[in-house]
Amino acid sequence: MSQNETGNNARITPVKLGIDTKFKFECHKNISCFTKCCRGIDIMLTPYDIVRLKNHLELSSEEFLAIYTEPKLLEKTDLPVVTLKLLDDDIKSCPFVRDDGCLVYQNRPTTCRYYPLGVGTLSHKEGADEDEFYFFINEPHCKGFEEEKEWTVREWRKDQGVDIHDKINEGWANLIVLKRSFPQNIKFSEKAKQMFFMGCYNIDKFRKFIFESSFLKMYTIDDETIENIKNDEVALLEFAFSWLRDVFFNKEEKIYKVNENIVEERKKTT
Repeated sequence: MSQNETGNNARITPVKLGIDTKFKFECHKNISCFTKCCRGIDIMLTPYDIVRLKNHLELSSEEFLAIYTEPKLLEKTDLPVVTLKLLDDDIKSCPFVRDDGCLVYQNRPTTCRYYPLGVGTLSHKEGADEDEFYFFINEPHCKGFEEEKEWTVREWRKDQGVDIHDKINEGWANLIVLKRSFPQNIKFSEKAKQMFFMGCYNIDKFRKFIFESSFLKMYTIDDETIENIKNDEVALLEFAFSWLRDVFFNKEEKIYKVNENIVEERKKTT
């Protein structure tokens, strides 16, 4: 499974690219296909994408999810994910694209940053470069490959900021990898899926869950962590990923005191 979902006309080049593979590509306003890749797309949004986009638009995560996303279940994991809701026009446009470019370019999703690359694994653990691979998403209309600007995959990731996005989303990606390793007949309950959705995507609701319920009475969390997650959304995301891993996968390296009443407490917040 790749983070990068492609449109119906996209063709994935069946060549695995390494982190230092070189390629030529550039996209700019003077290229004839500018913004065509922003139509007829299927973009899975990562947790960090949602944080950046909802802040850019000055919306709560609840509002952003309701207006701009569609929920789906991820194949082979049965976990909830969210995709960008496209406009109901003839070409299924991204809601943020205009003829002269992207309205949210500085906070565009991870998939957009990767393009024209796809990533062949959702795991982004440090030092895992030898296990990671990439591929080209070749769309017939794209003229970017005819440009002369040369990159390595590593340089492209850094230039587009996906190295930072991948690092922040690492815990989420690893949750999906862990669930995928389970036998397919082992399913999460609907309540568990709701908990996963809240922790990964509805970050404002998750913050309320922590600070406006009895959560802090059920879990032993140090004062520094509490202060960090209260004021830093990235720290809150990373906390959510660790907590979900702890609750769902019962890892021995638990850092929280788990109480089985958590599901009942979750019901009170919905």
